[in-house]
Amino acid sequence: MTVLTALLTAAACTVARAEPAPRLYLTTETSAPYSMREGDRVTGIGTDMVREIMARSGIAYSIDLLPWKRAYTAALERRDACVYSTTRTPEREPHFKWIGPIGEAEWVLMGRAGRHFDLHSLDDARAYRVGTYNGDARDQFLRARGFNVDPAPIDSINPRKLMMGRIDLWAASIRRDSLTVDRMGYAGKVVPVFVFNRIRVYLACNRAVPDALVTRMNGALEAMERDGTTRAIVHKYDDWGLPAR
Repeated sequence: MTVLTALLTAAACTVARAEPAPRLYLTTETSAPYSMREGDRVTGIGTDMVREIMARSGIAYSIDLLPWKRAYTAALERRDACVYSTTRTPEREPHFKWIGPIGEAEWVLMGRAGRHFDLHSLDDARAYRVGTYNGDARDQFLRARGFNVDPAPIDSINPRKLMMGRIDLWAASIRRDSLTVDRMGYAGKVVPVFVFNRIRVYLACNRAVPDALVTRMNGALEAMERDGTTRAIVHKYDDWGLPAR
């Protein structure tokens, strides 16, 4: 009986060792400086945050850079998938398990410089055509409230539409003190008009991702906050896009 028990225990250990290590399929969009491709590698503030979380958690992963709708849908449908940088809204809350926040931003109505807008509340913008990024949280937020939105397949198209007069305002998501618009070539041409929301973004994982992994990832992020890694990653991109001196 003792020999049989030992054999069963050994067999169980062999099976346990044979179980594959956890591996996650991570998706994101092109949204510099948070996520973008440099050569063959996906980089950016959000990407560096997520890579560090995975390294500290001991989780293998791959990252795919996709249009936002495909990136988001993959995390909804694939049991091993997560998407970033995802705004956490009441509508999305029950569909994912959340790691974060991994960043924060302001939702800003941007307008063409020289054009006067008298906006004291978001409702004051109802008379205008607002450019959005099709399927993202800002687009959904404004649609749900009955705004006249004009969605673009890529968010970077919206400043061009603004300058051409095809839209009146652009609903942008911008980190405070960011120079993103300047770096896109619109310095002094596209300016903030009204901040209508302040949000945090997360790594959002399919509901089938084990709770133990989610706990490990959130624990890794908390440690990054404590030891200054999060702050260092953000500041690493302070000079992103500036011309070389």
